[in-house]
Amino acid sequence: MAALRRVVTGPAAWTAGLLAGLALLTGCAESDGTPPGGYAAPQTVAPAAPPPAATGRERPHTVLVLGDSLSAAYNMAPEQGWVALLDARLATEGLPYRMVNASVSGETTAGGAARIDDALAQHRPALVVIGLGANDGLRGLPLSDTRRHLLRMVEAARRAEARVLIVGMRLPPNYGPEYTADFFALFGEIADEQEVAHLPFLLEPIALDDGAFQPDRLHPTAEAQPRIAQHVWPALRPLLSGP
Repeated sequence: MAALRRVVTGPAAWTAGLLAGLALLTGCAESDGTPPGGYAAPQTVAPAAPPPAATGRERPHTVLVLGDSLSAAYNMAPEQGWVALLDARLATEGLPYRMVNASVSGETTAGGAARIDDALAQHRPALVVIGLGANDGLRGLPLSDTRRHLLRMVEAARRAEARVLIVGMRLPPNYGPEYTADFFALFGEIADEQEVAHLPFLLEPIALDDGAFQPDRLHPTAEAQPRIAQHVWPALRPLLSGP
């Protein structure tokens, strides 16, 4: 059955200073998304926060998040990141789902496509949130490759009978108007083609707020994480009504 699709619009562009800094978001992975020495088990995964003991509820269903440093609680305690905050909200609202954060700093769609089968087998998620692609664009990688890798992840998730939410990203204007427009549109096009849910821009609520970013001007602060979680929630919540 096709997943519900929720689209949230955002600002047309980033501030110039923040956009220039975002070019460093690639982290330490190689250009093909593989860490030096070959692909290895993720080392920077921010684990999901445990369900609060006070709820006393079982949460048998998993929401698996595959993202990069923007989802990996970079430079903060794992429980401060937006993924863990959503996990806490699920528990507080008594929903039978838990968040598992398999995000890796520097990850590209190639890396996500390479490890999604293992992640699906390990966690057996009911929903997969795909928050990858930013590092592809910032490296100027061919959009045909990004499309192929995203489709690989969507198809793998659907074969595993998991619903899918694709989370998109924007690029600096210095990558050229055609490339940046095509990059931003790519996430929505795949969501439409595959009939899966889509959130166009993860950082929409903070993109124009310099104070919401760490001193590197690349990564959101711990204080900004609740705003990101609140932004993701309307796209995530409709996908949790099924078994």
